[in-house]
Amino acid sequence: MMEKFFHLKENNTNIKTECIAGVTTFMTMAYILAVNPNILSAAGMNPTAVLLATCLASFLGTMCMGLMANLPFALSAGMGLNAFFAYTVVGNMGYPWQVALLAVFIEGLVFLVLSLTNVREALFNVIPMSLKQAVSVGIGVYIAFIGLQNAGVVVNNDSTLVSLVSFTDDFHTSGICALLAIIGIFLTAVLYIKGIKGSILIGILGTWLLGILCQLTGLYTVDAEAGYNSLIPTLSMTDFSALGDTFGQCFHADFDGISIVNFIVVIFSFLFVDIFDTLGTLIGVCNKANMLDKDGKLPKIKPALLADSIATTAGAVLGTSTTTTFVESSAGVAAGGRTGFSAVITAILFLISMFFAPIFIAIPSFATAPALVIVGFLMFSSITEISFKQNNYLHAIPAYLCVLAMPLFYSISEGISIGIISFVLLHLVCGKGKEVKPLLYVLAMLFLLKYIFL
Repeated sequence: MMEKFFHLKENNTNIKTECIAGVTTFMTMAYILAVNPNILSAAGMNPTAVLLATCLASFLGTMCMGLMANLPFALSAGMGLNAFFAYTVVGNMGYPWQVALLAVFIEGLVFLVLSLTNVREALFNVIPMSLKQAVSVGIGVYIAFIGLQNAGVVVNNDSTLVSLVSFTDDFHTSGICALLAIIGIFLTAVLYIKGIKGSILIGILGTWLLGILCQLTGLYTVDAEAGYNSLIPTLSMTDFSALGDTFGQCFHADFDGISIVNFIVVIFSFLFVDIFDTLGTLIGVCNKANMLDKDGKLPKIKPALLADSIATTAGAVLGTSTTTTFVESSAGVAAGGRTGFSAVITAILFLISMFFAPIFIAIPSFATAPALVIVGFLMFSSITEISFKQNNYLHAIPAYLCVLAMPLFYSISEGISIGIISFVLLHLVCGKGKEVKPLLYVLAMLFLLKYIFL
């Protein structure tokens, strides 16, 4: 039955590999169960309710991805979009969080319509192959940077913006976490080089275990006020009744004193980032997993985009910010995931996590950092597919700018927009404008308008 539905042999995989891939993807995404409630609570939302909403939306979206598209991708509350929700829409603009949820709900409906009308599929197919390859490379650098940053290896510096952490300062908290992350990267790299199955998952669990040993021996000190919690998981149940605090609240939005024009701009902002973050993730991960056809198209993109749309709409009703396809899905792909069965496994784990949230939340960011760094390397290897010879500069330079923008601007969508704008402008100025597809001109113009007016 599994073979008939998921076509495992056709995709050169098996149940065991898919299970490992599904668990690996979940482990690299588990941090969202701690991060999302923390961010949205700044908007005045009940963190427990947000946790439950995040788990349910992730379960629904990921299950749809696995069953409808048969792709190994997982969905959850998008990083960056949740910060925009809490700190910009609610914090700076002063909107009630119920209004922000309504904006997400409407954005999801628009997203759904676009998916059904093939507009998003057309967007995916019009992007040049060189930029698709660049997106894969850029995402690799981007997620590696996220991993190093979350682990505290890369820290803020007022002079240079970022720098390497000082291991000796606060050694028993930030120092030991950064050191464990580096040890974990080395451990995972060795396992991967030796071709050990599930090496990325083993790296996560091994690094976490080392952290627990450090806590037991006193090398790691728990300092909850500074954000350094116990690494040892605790058994406790979640208050499921808390979901009532956010469920359906998007339909009880108070528009008193809110400009409709500004509200529409907020909807467009959510939609814009959601579309291109999703497209960027699909392009990058699918390219690396050799899931694109000879023309650089993803045959299953329509159901994939539909699953993303359903998850966003349902997530808003449940009580969480935009739900989108996670770039961390690349960890599962790197572990061998090739079908929707691995997504089904990830979805089930999200559902289970509602009952045992403290255990999954206990996985520290320094333990998932090695997975992100190694997966980043695997995605970065796509750079060899881009020709940097002089006769290909019209494609190579936009690809380079796309790669450069993602980690530096901390956004997949910014990398795509800069890549497309530069691709169109360079072709126009160099007299090759006829080689650019009309829809690409429309995209470039929309991106420019975004920078001018938003």
